[in-house]
Amino acid sequence: MILFLTPGPVWAGLIARALSGGFHAAWPLALGVVIGDALWPILAIFGVTWLVTLYADFLIFLRYAGAVMLAIMGVLLILHAGQKIEKDTRLTGPGAWAGFTAGVLIILGNPKAILFYMGVLPGFFDIGQVNRWDIAAITIMSMLVPLIGNVFLAAFVDRARALISSPDALRRVNTGSGIALVLVGIVIALS
Repeated sequence: MILFLTPGPVWAGLIARALSGGFHAAWPLALGVVIGDALWPILAIFGVTWLVTLYADFLIFLRYAGAVMLAIMGVLLILHAGQKIEKDTRLTGPGAWAGFTAGVLIILGNPKAILFYMGVLPGFFDIGQVNRWDIAAITIMSMLVPLIGNVFLAAFVDRARALISSPDALRRVNTGSGIALVLVGIVIALS
């Protein structure tokens, strides 16, 4: 739920598709994101276990790197808050397949996701002790929670298209999202 609530490339893609084509254009992107939401926790579990055996302080570095990355994303979003979502056909192209493909590419290219899983999972679970059932449960929850959240977000944006597409509203949404990213980065760095 924390990962879903943190604005990032998936939100940008989902909002862009919902603004350009409504819910019908956005839900395939949410399905494409599920692919990465299944892949990243598995890679994080096995990758963190391996890295921690080699470098005990790696998780400290990873936490600060993730915090800095989120803060930079937030500052950039604030600086460009007034810019409209462009008609990038790679992201907003028509059709379910285009939406699904955009979702897969967005989540696989999203460093926030892998940094989140590598930085947060070890805080909730003893990675050295997880078994295959634990990994299955973590993976299923990592798929379902964002999928449900993304579908609801797409439906909400579809309903609020007229309001969000105004320049003032877009600036407010981007500024608020940017501030949230900066605050999450600060909290991660200080905790």
